[in-house]
Amino acid sequence: MEKAGIRETGLPGLKLLGRGKVRDIYEVDCDRLLIVATDRISAFDVVLPDPIPGKGVILTKMSLFFFDLIKGIVENHLVASDPASYPASCLPFREILQGRSMLVRKARPLPVECVVRGYLSGSGWKEYSESGQVSGIVLPSGLKESARLAEPIFTPSTKAAAGEHDRPITFRQVEELLGEELAAKLPALSLAIYRLAAGFAETKGIIIADSKFEFGLLDDRLVLIDEVFTPDSSRFWPKDDYEEGKAQRSYDKQFLRDYLISINWNQRPPAPSLPGEIIVRTKERYEEALRLLLS
Repeated sequence: MEKAGIRETGLPGLKLLGRGKVRDIYEVDCDRLLIVATDRISAFDVVLPDPIPGKGVILTKMSLFFFDLIKGIVENHLVASDPASYPASCLPFREILQGRSMLVRKARPLPVECVVRGYLSGSGWKEYSESGQVSGIVLPSGLKESARLAEPIFTPSTKAAAGEHDRPITFRQVEELLGEELAAKLPALSLAIYRLAAGFAETKGIIIADSKFEFGLLDDRLVLIDEVFTPDSSRFWPKDDYEEGKAQRSYDKQFLRDYLISINWNQRPPAPSLPGEIIVRTKERYEEALRLLLS
């Protein structure tokens, strides 16, 4: 893994379509994209100035693994992940792309994040504490922080640009954005994906407390895009340490969020630089999640 990390890529000759919070996206031809997972990391929807070395490689390995695990439930946009099989225009950048890139079919992204929660944590816990609901779903009274829900729930949100915050929305609002027919497909599909992956992860000693998915349309077919079941898109907790009623130790970037809260950052740009120890300890959590899940 790179010692300094890759915060941004530049691939001359390829058309850069945009930079997300983590991924740089290039157009390869009229119907395919090259997605490169950098080592950027964001917190509270703000990209931080310091990369986490090797993070993009970890995210890519985990996404590829889970794309394969859940392929029986939902189609995804993946074409290839070995740069040797990419179009000739990509070959000069093989060293940069190795291990941290995917060639994908170009889909039309849906303007919602599909979030599934199996446990009450993060923004879901905050919303429940204030209203007894999460995304318009009324939950039983008296639940504690990190409580396991009787059944996982579908709690969609807006898809925020860098520097903006995702906002929880109700299923009715999803219907207004997408239309009733398309919206109706998302909850059952998201819940099925979550249940399969969460059940697998428990056999590896990890609780997937919640996860978010992105879907797109490809020739009017609903396909899974972006990443799936990574420490950036999911909360991973050690199963042996789980105890409801408190925040959990995690293998995801909650550790980083906790640090940023501790220094009283206002969660708006510009983000503060990270001490070397925080970078190393964040990287260790990502590596441990990869080791456990793929062992």
